[in-house]
Amino acid sequence: METRGTEIIVGFDGSPASIDAVDWAVAEALLRGAPLAVCHAWTSMYPETKAPDPVREQAERVLASGVRHAEATEAVGSVQALLACGPAARVLCERSAQAGMVVVGSRGVGGLPELLLGSVGLQVAAHALAAVTVVRGRWRPVRAHEPAPVVVGADGSAESRAALEFAIAEAALRNVPLVAVCALCDCASVVGAARSVEAAFGAAIDHLQSAHSDVVVQRRVDPGAPRSALLTAAAQGQLLVVGARGRGGLAEMALGSVSLALLHHAPCPVMVVRQA
Repeated sequence: METRGTEIIVGFDGSPASIDAVDWAVAEALLRGAPLAVCHAWTSMYPETKAPDPVREQAERVLASGVRHAEATEAVGSVQALLACGPAARVLCERSAQAGMVVVGSRGVGGLPELLLGSVGLQVAAHALAAVTVVRGRWRPVRAHEPAPVVVGADGSAESRAALEFAIAEAALRNVPLVAVCALCDCASVVGAARSVEAAFGAAIDHLQSAHSDVVVQRRVDPGAPRSALLTAAAQGQLLVVGARGRGGLAEMALGSVSLALLHHAPCPVMVVRQA
């Protein structure tokens, strides 16, 4: 049986957003005691020849700068350099099969200024096999003396249970509270659905707390829409964790509408978790 590794892979293209992604990945690797790899993808100008390729040479320089930036944090140790030929999203998704997490910036060096989320971040969040963190907004604790919580969305679905497990582990690593949000607006049209979702949410939290009694969990049941409830909670958070899709998502959807909206608008990094 194939097992997933613990390595954290971060995509880097030299853009300011990718520098933020490297900073976040370094901090996460230190918290987890996990190996870190910086990955840069490039596309060859001369695929049929063996002549020196100036694009590859430039790619090597970009990757080296990303590795140097990561290694500037003394405690992180050695950082693996991954140079791959091919589209960045495809490369990162392929590498995700053996990774513990993939980290990307909100948009890359070619992204338009008005874009809230670049195409690579969107594709990786939608199709990677490991958990994906899109680094956006504010990710450092709000105040040093009042650490910002980890926020997670949960609706009782299998995807949200996986997100809960990841989120409570992240809260434990950071020694911060976990704010678990369950929004009921999408259940309003089905008789008894809200009560069922709230019960599943409570049972999932009870189960997790039995294994993580050191984490303070704040439960928030909101009658409103999931997107607005999670954006409000994330305003004071340092990380927002969600499942790839919720209870109402179609099986063929790689990302649900709520997860997609949060990837575009959240005020802090968003971690997308898939059911194993």
